[in-house]
Amino acid sequence: MFVVSIRTAILYLLVVLTMRLMGKRQIGELQPYEFVITIMISDLASLPMQDTRLPLLLGIIPIITLLFLKTLLTLIGLKFQSTRKFVDGEPCILVYNGKINYPTLKRQQLNIDELLEELRLANYFNLDEIQYAILENDGQISILPADYNSSKKSNSTSSNSSPSTEVKLPKVLISDGKINKNSLTSMNKDEKWILNLLKNHNIMSIKHVLIALYDTEGKFKYQLFDKYETQSKNNRPV
Repeated sequence: MFVVSIRTAILYLLVVLTMRLMGKRQIGELQPYEFVITIMISDLASLPMQDTRLPLLLGIIPIITLLFLKTLLTLIGLKFQSTRKFVDGEPCILVYNGKINYPTLKRQQLNIDELLEELRLANYFNLDEIQYAILENDGQISILPADYNSSKKSNSTSSNSSPSTEVKLPKVLISDGKINKNSLTSMNKDEKWILNLLKNHNIMSIKHVLIALYDTEGKFKYQLFDKYETQSKNNRPV
């Protein structure tokens, strides 16, 4: 019994350390490959706990190997956007302007009832209330309401509000210092256009940009890599 307790404690601490190194995510926010790794780690840890005839290294080595593979995939995904798309997948638009994107729904193996249930759980009972419903990589559905702009204006002013413009899906132009080619293609723009846009904002290199995008109101927003660092020195949590 003492040996079993020691083996269990060692494997438990190893699993806790492994999950800690994998990052702070809730189960529902795991990417598909992270979810698979999590299940495999739990199975690998349980085998040496239950059977003392198995060497402890039979559980330790595979767990460390999975942690290494997960870290490697994460680093590759940060460096290469094409790899991130292959490993994580891409968000899919399920509803646009109150209309269901049925081909995408079929491709994601969802039926109408499941979609409507998810929308109801998010307090949307009418499709007309939805401008965009997007299936994220972790399986959750993000919703941009059709009255997004008008609701913002009503919160800021109670009268004389101007008519709301059409809600637009944000377009990420640059992420992690790299150009988002998918957004460029959808906007019929090229790299030269982005460089000129950055120069107009006194930014000389794409590598300096953490993120640049057009928001739901069509406004250009950006943040440089060192912007948060300079602003947060005096606002660190105690």
